[in-house]
Amino acid sequence: MPIDFATDPSRYRHWRLDIGGAIATLTLNVDPDGGLEPGYELKKNSYDLGVYIELSDAVQRLRFSYPQVRAVILTSALERMFCAGANIGMLAGAEHAFKVNFCKFCNETLGAIEDASEDGQVYIAALNGTAAGGGYELALACEKILLVDDGSSTVALPEVPLLGVLPGTGGLTRLTDKRGVRRDLADVFATTAEGVRGQRAVDWRLVDEIARPTEFQAAAHRMAERAVNGAGPGPAAEMTSTAGIELAPLSPDASGESLRYDHVLAEIDRRAGTVTLTVSGPAAAPSSISELRVAGAASWPLAAARELDDAISRLRFGEPELGTWLLKTSGDPAAVLATDELLAGADDWLAREITGLWKRTLCRLDATSRSLIALIEPGSCFAGTLLELALAADRQYMLDGVFTGGPTEQPAELTVGAMNAGVLPAASGQTRLAVRFGRGSALEAVLAASGKELAAAEAAELGLVTATPDDLDWDDEIRLVVSERAGFSPDALTGMEASLRFAGPESTATKIFGRLSAWQNWIFLRPNASGPKGALRRYGTGQRADFDRKRV
Repeated sequence: MPIDFATDPSRYRHWRLDIGGAIATLTLNVDPDGGLEPGYELKKNSYDLGVYIELSDAVQRLRFSYPQVRAVILTSALERMFCAGANIGMLAGAEHAFKVNFCKFCNETLGAIEDASEDGQVYIAALNGTAAGGGYELALACEKILLVDDGSSTVALPEVPLLGVLPGTGGLTRLTDKRGVRRDLADVFATTAEGVRGQRAVDWRLVDEIARPTEFQAAAHRMAERAVNGAGPGPAAEMTSTAGIELAPLSPDASGESLRYDHVLAEIDRRAGTVTLTVSGPAAAPSSISELRVAGAASWPLAAARELDDAISRLRFGEPELGTWLLKTSGDPAAVLATDELLAGADDWLAREITGLWKRTLCRLDATSRSLIALIEPGSCFAGTLLELALAADRQYMLDGVFTGGPTEQPAELTVGAMNAGVLPAASGQTRLAVRFGRGSALEAVLAASGKELAAAEAAELGLVTATPDDLDWDDEIRLVVSERAGFSPDALTGMEASLRFAGPESTATKIFGRLSAWQNWIFLRPNASGPKGALRRYGTGQRADFDRKRV
């Protein structure tokens, strides 16, 4: 059964969202019998993908529907247990591809939490009990961490000593890079199954503050109030009311061979092993931010970003054998650029949130383990925001001229816009143009051509496309590219593509999605973790793992 990523607070089984003015509270109360699949029980607030689908929805909903919220307290409904991390029964029984995509989706959700904190909706982890494994990694994504000092509650990353794997959602990277934990202490912490509690957790920089149980709620509220004061007045100050944008769950028309949204279409060719993903541009640009607000979630820039984001997640989990995605666009480039100009030029909370969602969605595309090939044809609108789809691709093919007997006599064009100059950075913090060209004359030449409609020859001269076949060669060349890709090892392609996409300076995000994820994926496959005598398989059985002691 396909995984449905659409939800809303009325359908949550594992989280409760409460809004109190400028402070919201997200309370984790996992339904033990609410697993996404049968065969495991979600004990001790352990989580599976269903728990994270709800969390992802809540994080996005808080930004769009409750812009007056400046601090979010993340806590648990259970006594002495915040979260036990990813459910071990679920992981042990899952296929490798699912585990990889599960960890990736969780990482992206934690990144969205950090993004929200940077943008002034600050997350506070109020650990009213033990936070272990992925539970502590969830806390690490928050800006501040408060731990109850009850003599027993700890923070822990027990994956290495207990399961023979790594913390799967960025814990090791955030310990050192974000929280500044000393490397030797991080080593001790990550190999101590029982974790660290109390004042030592503060001294080692694992948490920010501790509080006795009787003072815990007041301490969490004080921490949230400080975050509110530090975040400033927020978007509500720009509005005549504090009402945000209601986000209705998406419901694409899904058949076995396509996913159809209002502005996004995914068409499947199982024989070729491809998905053709087409994003349609707006019929017309909104004339003002007021018009954008009135349209709400139906406005093109918000709707198209949500639809593309949903399609990426559905295809990742539901169609792992379709290894090549062909990226297309259609519509009026001028309408895209005019919409971009409105968003980039407005000092408005909704414009910032829509742009932020496009940034996160494009980063999700970057981190997708599929070959991405952009096809720039007559009728395309690879301009501004939608040009980022082509820049995210591994190769770009642009038709030189028009198709004989085609629906248009206007050749394909692409246009660099303001959105390509820094508003929509990749995970490294660089623009995708900078990732492509580095810092030099080639990048300067492309930026100098901003706003110009570039035909195939001009785009090729600037280095914006890989090749420019004409009508006679187009079908054969694209067919050759697709068939060649299908003949390569999927594992080798994934490693190669990720290495090339994350070129240039590193950030915490590129370390997590590149280096740490690669190590974790390799370790997941090793017998020491997943073999019949491995730690992951033997966890909870009373039997010790039987390790192959060779270090490789």
